[in-house]
Amino acid sequence: MPRGVDVPCLDQHKTWEYTPNHEIFVGKMVGPGDVLGFVNENDIFTEHKIMVPPKVQGRVKEIQGKGMYSVSQPVIVLEYEGKEKEVALSHFWPVRHARPVAEKLAGKIPLLTGQRVLDTLFPTVQGGTCAIPGAFGCGKTCIS
Repeated sequence: MPRGVDVPCLDQHKTWEYTPNHEIFVGKMVGPGDVLGFVNENDIFTEHKIMVPPKVQGRVKEIQGKGMYSVSQPVIVLEYEGKEKEVALSHFWPVRHARPVAEKLAGKIPLLTGQRVLDTLFPTVQGGTCAIPGAFGCGKTCIS
């Protein structure tokens, strides 16, 4: 693939069954992270939440009903300070920009692997990150 080519990650023509959130209505003020609706993605992710993207907020001006939509079709229109913003099933976020968070929660539950050497020498918490050092071919991938 030549340098500078931009290829979308998701099929832009495939349609997904969208179900709007019954708590969102015309005139309601919504902000980043508010759940607008749900999509049944597959057998593993039966309730994929469609949320207001970061740095987007406004009053709901228009809502699309339950139906089949592609990832680029708008499902809701927000109005803020006289400007309209369409929100679709997906949104673009640059890889090198961290997602905004309100707070980072402390780890409380240990991740027990059952491998005593890992649990002793490299303890970690559920939802946390850790590094597994080692040489080439020593089984780091099998551990993860």
